[in-house]
Amino acid sequence: MSRQWFPHAIREGQHSRQAHCDLPEETYEREMGREGFFGPASHIHHKHPPTGWIDWKGPLRPYAFDLTQLDSLSESPFAQQALLSNNDVTLKFWRCASAMTHLVRNSDGDDLLFIHNGNGSLYCDYGQIDFRDGDYLVIPRGTAWRIEPAEPVDCLIIEDRDGAYQLPDRGMLGPHAVFDPAVLEHPHINDAFLAQHSEDEWEVHIKRHDEVSIVTFPFNPLDAVGWHGNNTVLRLNWRDIRPVMSHRYHLPPSAHTTFVGGSFVVCTFCPRPIETDPGALKVPFYHNNDDYDEVLFYHRGNFFSRDNIEAGMITYHPCGFAHGPHPKALAKSQTDPAKETDEVAVMIDTRRALSIQGIAQSVEKPDYVNSWRSQGA
Repeated sequence: MSRQWFPHAIREGQHSRQAHCDLPEETYEREMGREGFFGPASHIHHKHPPTGWIDWKGPLRPYAFDLTQLDSLSESPFAQQALLSNNDVTLKFWRCASAMTHLVRNSDGDDLLFIHNGNGSLYCDYGQIDFRDGDYLVIPRGTAWRIEPAEPVDCLIIEDRDGAYQLPDRGMLGPHAVFDPAVLEHPHINDAFLAQHSEDEWEVHIKRHDEVSIVTFPFNPLDAVGWHGNNTVLRLNWRDIRPVMSHRYHLPPSAHTTFVGGSFVVCTFCPRPIETDPGALKVPFYHNNDDYDEVLFYHRGNFFSRDNIEAGMITYHPCGFAHGPHPKALAKSQTDPAKETDEVAVMIDTRRALSIQGIAQSVEKPDYVNSWRSQGA
């Protein structure tokens, strides 16, 4: 049976003519939306900040985790425990300081590696490719691979367990908006790859149902001499992303979608000019995104809507409460707005609720929930 959302728009009391612009004086706008900024939404104008709580009890709350405090060094990404997970996606943080001496193959899902620090080379079934900080590496399910760091590598791993990574539909922006697919790089059967062919014994560690099996070969299985097709490892750096901008309207996070997973999206927040229209919001708007959980990994820069957040941290806002800018960030945006942002962050919005795993709890910043208190009630 076909269906559609209720086709109406209602206005009550004091309200703005448009979302996120020219708010009634001394009010705070909160968006109540559905389907991750793509469904119906209402914009409620409050006398007090929607995050102006003075106390919080219970497990549902905003979380912050300092991943720089994790003991995440290992030769294999499979050795790392999950930080946050559900049946669709698993998030891990991995530090690799030396060349891997075995191959890994994930048969549970596609892996998306975001290189937080370091650089090096990745060798896989399709050849060799160099990488650096700020790179995304899309590794399709079933690909055998290893890395050789030139300097220690820290990376966020986003495992898509219920689909394959794809690009979002750019709609009327056209297929070259945000980034031109021409900037996507792939591995090559080059001299470096051919030089690692060998008749030495190699192990392939295969993960399936989160259990690892080890298969030993009397040669290096990365022995391809060529290939053709369109299923391969791909590399994209945030520096090649050209965010969509509007000087008169603060765009929702969905405008910054980089990859679409099975039941989640990955967005990249890059440096951009800040809105200049006097009536436009200049920081993220307060919102209840009650169909999605929101995770943000902070990579570089000054995170303009957050206080006391450093590079290498993750925040997690499960659905069920309003969230938005911190008090100082909101006040500055109203009295002395910056001309541009310099932050780089990765956002993962998941359709189904995430579970916090024990390894994340060990590096939680428990006072994060109180960081909005100075707004008052």
